[in-house]
Order: sequence, then structure tokens, then C-alpha cells
Amino acid sequence: MATFLGLDYPSLWFLVVGGLFSGYAILDGFDLGAGALHLFLKKEQSRRLALNAVGPVWDGNEVWLVIGGGALFAGFPPVYATLLSSMYIPFILFLVLIIFRAISIEFRSKEPMAWWRRMWDISYSASSIGIAVLLGIVLGNVLLGFPLGENYNISGHWLQFLNPYALMVGLSTLALFSMHGAIYLTMKTEGRLFVKINLLLRRATIFFVVSFGITTLYTLLYIPHLSDRFKQSPILFIIPLVAFLSIANIPRLVSQKRYRMAFFFSSLTVAVLLGLVAIELYPVLLLSNIAPEYSLDIYKAAASEKSLGIMLLIAAIGAPLVLSYTAFVFYTFKGKVHLDEHSY
Repeated sequence: MATFLGLDYPSLWFLVVGGLFSGYAILDGFDLGAGALHLFLKKEQSRRLALNAVGPVWDGNEVWLVIGGGALFAGFPPVYATLLSSMYIPFILFLVLIIFRAISIEFRSKEPMAWWRRMWDISYSASSIGIAVLLGIVLGNVLLGFPLGENYNISGHWLQFLNPYALMVGLSTLALFSMHGAIYLTMKTEGRLFVKINLLLRRATIFFVVSFGITTLYTLLYIPHLSDRFKQSPILFIIPLVAFLSIANIPRLVSQKRYRMAFFFSSLTVAVLLGLVAIELYPVLLLSNIAPEYSLDIYKAAASEKSLGIMLLIAAIGAPLVLSYTAFVFYTFKGKVHLDEHSY
């Protein structure tokens, strides 16, 4: 089997897909978190400022999701097909909410009536909350495993994705994104709105710490297969330690008003937590919780070696371009938000 940098092609493509979805979670995560907090801002001016804080970047951030989905389809076609068919309802709801979030942002400022703007504010916030929770539900089910049988057929009830563990991961994801989004908004606002968002940030941080703590405890007690890799290789415990220190550092930095560093560590928290997921699962992509031999790992599900090699070359060219574009947009729209005739 061909290798590159000491890793075989399926393992490299596993890292590529994981990196793309991590990029999406970090970038669109703060958009979704800002949207989840939107209705807590009562004044029209405050809502417009918060909306325009994410206005220049939200659609570009979603590009990472499109590329990640395409990479999953290209690199591991059976996983793409099985995951989408087993989670059909969450993914359809996810797409509907993605559409409503987009039109809420674009339509809100088209008419001046209070009822019109209030309607789209509710739509924007509800869709942002729904997307965050659904992402967590999908992740929770991936961690828990699926009733995969022979030929990767899914058995069980059509609402089995709404299990307690997946819902806990969904709430933790919402809490993490809310904290992440609040930190972003503190960097983009000033005056009384800044004070309000600072208060929301403290509450979102408490929400995340509590929900994440409960979910972690439940995982350790009732889903033992997720800690097997760490028991086999104690050196890997440095990753949870980094996650813990990163989370603990956020309130300290916020109290010191070092919001850019707090945003860096909230981004690091997202990346490290998804890294923990990758370590817990590797080399499995979709775990069968009824018979381990039916699980889909990176070797069973990988496309041909030639295809993976060609796509890795394309990824090596395309990834720097996407990163450069993202950096350029953030640099162009850096600083505090100010409203003008072109604002939402």
C-alpha cells in the first residue's frame, strides 16, 4: 500500500476529512453560536450589530462543510452512503435549517416592519440552535455506534437517533458554539452591547462547562469503548489534558479581557475535542454496535488507492487556497462592527 509521510493513503484521507470538518466546526461554530444568542439581544440596533458581525463571513464558513462532505464522499463512499441513509431525518432537517438561516439573514433587512424583522430574528435564532443540536446528535450517534448488519444495512427504529447520549452531545455542542460565538461577538462590539454580550458569554461558559461535564461523566460510565484507546496507550491522555486546560483557560482570559486569546482557546477546544473523537474511533469510521465485524473502517470504506492519491494532490493544492481566502476575509473585516447603508 502506498504511503506518504509514513502514513498510508486511507489514514491520510482520514486526517483530511477530519481537518475539514474541524475547520467547519470552528468557523461556522461561532456563527451558529452568535445566532443562538440572537434573541437575547432585545434592541433593534443590537441585533443588527450582532448580525453584521457574522455577515461578511458566515457564507464563506459554510464552504468548509461542503468541501468536507465532498471529501467524505470521494474518500470513503460507503461511509457517506451509510451515514446519510441511517441519519436521513437529521440531515434533511439540517439542510432545511441551513436554508432558513441563510434566508433569515438575507431577508431580515428587506422590509422595515417590526413584525417582519422579528419573524426573521426568530427564524435565524431557531435555525442556528437547531443546526448546532443536530450536528451534536449526529456526532453522538457516530460515537455510540449504529446497528450495522451484513452489507452495512441499518436495523432498528427510525427515531433511534434521538437517544439520550446523542441528545446530551447535541446540548453540549450548542453550549460550546454559544460560548464560542459570544467570544467572537465580544471582539466585534463595544459599548452597552459589549457589556450585554459579556454577560451572555459568562452564562454560556457555565452552560458549556456543566453540560460537557455531565456528558463526559456519562461517556466514561456507560460507553466504555470510547476510552479503550487511552487505556491501551496512556501517553494519549495528554490530549484530554490539553482539552481540559484549554477549557479552563477561557474564563481566565475573559476575566482579563483578552478576548482574542479566549477565541483562540475556544477554537482550540473545538479542534481538540474533535481530535479526541478521531482518536477514540480510529481506524473505524462507523461502528457497528451489534457486531464489530460489520463496522466500517478506513480500509474497508476507502476508494481506490489511485483515486486517493490523486485527491490528496488536489487537497494539497486546494487547502492552502481555502485557508488563504478565509484569512483574507477575516483580515478585511477585522475590527469593531459599524452600521452603514450596506449593512443588514
